[in-house]
Amino acid sequence: MSDAKLQNDGEDRYSLRGRVFGHIREGILSGRYNENEELKENAIGAELGVSRTPVREALRQLELEGLVTIVPNKGAYVTGISEKDIHDIYTIRSYLEGLCARWACEHITEEQLDAIEEVIYLSEFHTGKGHFEQVVELDSKFHKLVYGACGSKILEHELSDFHHYVERVRKITLSKKERAVRSNAEHTAILSAIRARDGALAEKLAHEHIICTIENIEKLGL
Repeated sequence: MSDAKLQNDGEDRYSLRGRVFGHIREGILSGRYNENEELKENAIGAELGVSRTPVREALRQLELEGLVTIVPNKGAYVTGISEKDIHDIYTIRSYLEGLCARWACEHITEEQLDAIEEVIYLSEFHTGKGHFEQVVELDSKFHKLVYGACGSKILEHELSDFHHYVERVRKITLSKKERAVRSNAEHTAILSAIRARDGALAEKLAHEHIICTIENIEKLGL
């Protein structure tokens, strides 16, 4: 077998594992798979049209992330995200989001600024209409754009993962109009600070934005 063929086979295998991993992780974080539910390799493989091997590899990777527990001779079970995990993620995010906003002041382009402004405008429109599913999507887009403007692939990757881990909670909090309105106002303030290239203020506002989210989560008893 040629080196090229070996390379292609390897890329296909890891790409397949990545797709299976993403599917299972999304199912856990969205609540499609319940806590303590067994993740059966055969069933998942049949659902996705793949063999057990990429499913088994994906489950091992998810175990490293703390989302799955593999019990020898029994199977793999959903660990999920606990209340403490959610609080920890948001607390860590509050500092990383601040750093991201500060760095974005140094690297962001006019095109990225305009894209963020458009997202906020659309979010305000959909909040007023009560279209909270769109509000959640636009919230993700706002943060993704800021992450992409920070100039650090490492920070962007870490924040993107954290943001995805709390997707279910975000959907609940942003379905409340009061929080959605306040979140839009906080996003607007962050954008203004970044546009002014005021790193200290952008960091402070981004940090406080996540702290407000933590307070809202506690208020809702999530």
